[in-house]
Amino acid sequence: MSWIKNRPLKIVLRIQLLVTLIAASVFWIMTDLHGGISALLGGLISVITTAAYAVMVSQHSGFTAGAALRTALRAEAVKIILTIGFLWVVFKCYESVNAFVFIGTFILIVLIYSLALLIADDTKSKIR
Repeated sequence: MSWIKNRPLKIVLRIQLLVTLIAASVFWIMTDLHGGISALLGGLISVITTAAYAVMVSQHSGFTAGAALRTALRAEAVKIILTIGFLWVVFKCYESVNAFVFIGTFILIVLIYSLALLIADDTKSKIR
């Protein structure tokens, strides 16, 4: 059983992870090992926080719009807090971070999150 029940979020997470791995490989080749690690860390922060958001939203069991909104807002708050924490940890603990690559990859992967709006959730829209 999957922890993430929302199909668009599952797809976006896979795309985010794939682009993160590609970016890490490209920056490792173009710059050095620290560039690749910086890109990997920048992308993984967004992937992990998106996964946390997706798990929280998937746990929602209320049937009212208010309950759904509260769940979404809580999940977004957790995502923001985790993002800030992970960014701080990387800059604090990884002295050889390539800040340009790290932040650039992070922003790219965050932007990919908006793709979830373009993906249809076929599980709920089937006409019978």
